[in-house]
Amino acid sequence: MDRRKPRLPHGPPRPAPAAAAPADVTHGFRAGLAVFDARPNDVVRVAHARELRQDLAGLRRWAAAHRVPCVEADDAELERLAGGSHHEGLCIVARPRRWLSASELGDLLERNRGCALALDRVRNPYNIGAMVRTTAFFGLDAALLGAPAPHPGLPPAAVRVAQGGAERVELARTTDLADTLARLRARGVRVFGADARGRTAATDARFARPSVLVVGNEREGLAERVRAQCDELVAVRGSGAVESLNVAVAAGILLAEMAAKRGRGS
Repeated sequence: MDRRKPRLPHGPPRPAPAAAAPADVTHGFRAGLAVFDARPNDVVRVAHARELRQDLAGLRRWAAAHRVPCVEADDAELERLAGGSHHEGLCIVARPRRWLSASELGDLLERNRGCALALDRVRNPYNIGAMVRTTAFFGLDAALLGAPAPHPGLPPAAVRVAQGGAERVELARTTDLADTLARLRARGVRVFGADARGRTAATDARFARPSVLVVGNEREGLAERVRAQCDELVAVRGSGAVESLNVAVAAGILLAEMAAKRGRGS
């Protein structure tokens, strides 16, 4: 066995290579185009299927003019970037989106007399994406993601399912939703909790502004601390044949009511 000491390099040690800048990968045709439309300066790389050349002609020209790599990729490469097969032929690599702080969310709701959706420990990315899409569809101001640490974010699948909605509403996040709601209430924001046993029917709720609608975990509903911060619990009334609705469906009904009453100035 060679027991000689390893030879050390001459001169000062080399600095460690700089860490790569963090980036988000958005996959899905409409979701990807929404990133390009909303924040093109954040786009750092584009990969797409060959059959989308014509559909992405404008994006390809922009990328060439701005020296942003834009490459045709086979299905295997797109699956690698997207982390799955549901890439729809387009992956956009971009700088991370900006999240509002709780204070900035409060400022936004006060300024606009606005409405937001808050998610209490909702885990299914398809439900999250559907609700973000619905929030954007009805023109609400923001979505607030609440979950214990690590800090909640938008799963890539949720961004795809949102079909561009993640770029059309402001996004905030918190690891203590109850505390964040308490801070918003202190600023005059009214908090409505979605609860199948709520006393107020969705059709009767006034949804005073500014306001936040909170929906709970798919299995457990609203956490007790979050429920305690709700000024009113609102229910979607059904026939009783089943106990409750899917959380994204229930949120859609409530957000439609919230948007309609907002439009009537209630």
